[in-house]
Amino acid sequence: MSRSLLSIDELGADGVRRILDLADTMAEVNRRPNPKVPALRGKTVCSVFFEDSTRTRLSFETAAKRLSADTMTFAASQSSLNKGESLKDTIETIAAMGVDAFVIRHRSTGAPWLVDGWTNASVVNAGDGWHAHPTQGLLDAYTVRTCLNRPDGFDGLRVAIVGDIKHSRVARSTTAAFTALGADVTWVAPSTLLPPVVHEHATDRLDDVIGADGEGLDVLYMLRMQNERMTEALVPNLREYTTRFGLTAERAARLAPQTLVMHPGPINRGVEIAVDPSELPGAVINQQVTNGISVRMAVLYDMLSIGSDPTSDIVITDAVAAERTEES
Repeated sequence: MSRSLLSIDELGADGVRRILDLADTMAEVNRRPNPKVPALRGKTVCSVFFEDSTRTRLSFETAAKRLSADTMTFAASQSSLNKGESLKDTIETIAAMGVDAFVIRHRSTGAPWLVDGWTNASVVNAGDGWHAHPTQGLLDAYTVRTCLNRPDGFDGLRVAIVGDIKHSRVARSTTAAFTALGADVTWVAPSTLLPPVVHEHATDRLDDVIGADGEGLDVLYMLRMQNERMTEALVPNLREYTTRFGLTAERAARLAPQTLVMHPGPINRGVEIAVDPSELPGAVINQQVTNGISVRMAVLYDMLSIGSDPTSDIVITDAVAAERTEES
């Protein structure tokens, strides 16, 4: 059991496997007609988002509710921050209301670590600046594990992450999760969209990575251009970017049918993906969204449950039995 989840590196390979194993149990819960268990009844989870979000925020709120936790949502634009209140004071004020876990997204790198030092509640990093987004990395790993039937690890798996890696916390966390499980990850981007510290395998030649028939690639992970984080023009124009780094119809035709096509969303259609993803046999973008709920349920349960073994389904099974008893 972990008190907080701030990065994949802090979680470690064993922690990644623990969460993914627990996500299998949560996925089974989510397939039930009534996908709700009282495993975290009496716990309170507060979402504190300082950046816009659709998938992550709703996914965490859904996950908490399916575990029967109470939820609170903090709206920065309508808070006392506009009156000069500091982030520390805000967190301490909310914590005083009785919060067991904070789910925080902040534009500043390192903010979740500060919050973790200001409260006794658990803290989940839901994205900090360009730095980390651990639950996205976990749900991506879970998607690959289930879609390619790789429960024992990713040894020999060939992954290409393509696009604006410089500004992408998803690229960093997903790379960390995949490599922790043994995958061979290659970053594909123009030099202007690579971070100062470059991953071991990096190239600007997407066509070489895909190959003539796509058989050398198991996962093609596309990233969007994060224009909101850019202060200068880092590519000549979007048309040229798509020509060199986009998933065009020609490149899609070269992919092997079993090659997974992934994207964290939202998609800039016509830029990084120039075809309809629904027409790609290996597209699992919607599965990523679905799996995000199971993985975030696993994360919250791992942090907040009082069971002695968070990887066991005994507590969940007992919770289901209790729920059925109450309903009867």
